Amino acid sequence: MALNDNSTLVVGSGNYLTAPVGTAMPDDLLVPVSPWQNVGHTSLEDVFGITSEGGEATTIGTLQNKSLRTKYSARVETMTFTLQQFDTAALRLYFGANAPLLPDGSIGVPADPQPTQSAFLAVFVDGESHFAFYAPKAEIYRADDMAIADTESLAGLPLGVKPMVHGNNVWTYAVTPLGGTPATGASAGSPGTFTPTGAVVPADLAALRSVIAAPTAKWTTGQHVVLGDASKAHWNGSAWAAGTAA
Repeated sequence: MALNDNSTLVVGSGNYLTAPVGTAMPDDLLVPVSPWQNVGHTSLEDVFGITSEGGEATTIGTLQNKSLRTKYSARVETMTFTLQQFDTAALRLYFGANAPLLPDGSIGVPADPQPTQSAFLAVFVDGESHFAFYAPKAEIYRADDMAIADTESLAGLPLGVKPMVHGNNVWTYAVTPLGGTPATGASAGSPGTFTPTGAVVPADLAALRSVIAAPTAKWTTGQHVVLGDASKAHWNGSAWAAGTAA
């Protein structure tokens, strides 16, 4: 792995959003549109964390090799952040999706609380770069007991987000490389463009290996794409090659 100073992260701001289960990640992470909704103000100190359970290693061996393989148990992960907004929607995230709205306008705390099920998105901004966690399905509920420690700090509701498998996915949540979504395709041009729109430009020729060329036939004279290291590359009909198509 090469050193990349531009891939370091210092969070300057961020947002946490929910949407109906199965909602796709927005095309523009910096301007998510409906049905994505911001959960509200969150803590400046307890920005974000991931805790996990499981993942224990078991060594499997044979008579000839006592440590032939290592098998790991399933790991359940929980994303955590602290919500600092106490409106009805926020209180239901903490106390349960089935918390009833009582006649006097207060929220009843259910005896058998149910977590909120939704798609979840956390977006962190670092200058011109951004970084995100996305789960198409997650359960949101309290992560810790609430405590109001003093009269000078904003009170908070510690929330836990448990990503879950959705549909036929073999993953529970996705993480975007710093700067956005990786490029999956490259269209011929002078220069060409990468897809999807706004995707991270591959760093160098080696990073193009998983990118699909369009068209798949040999690119014509002068066509190329510009890579992150400012070099050029083209599709020769069977593989990516350095420089401009001749």
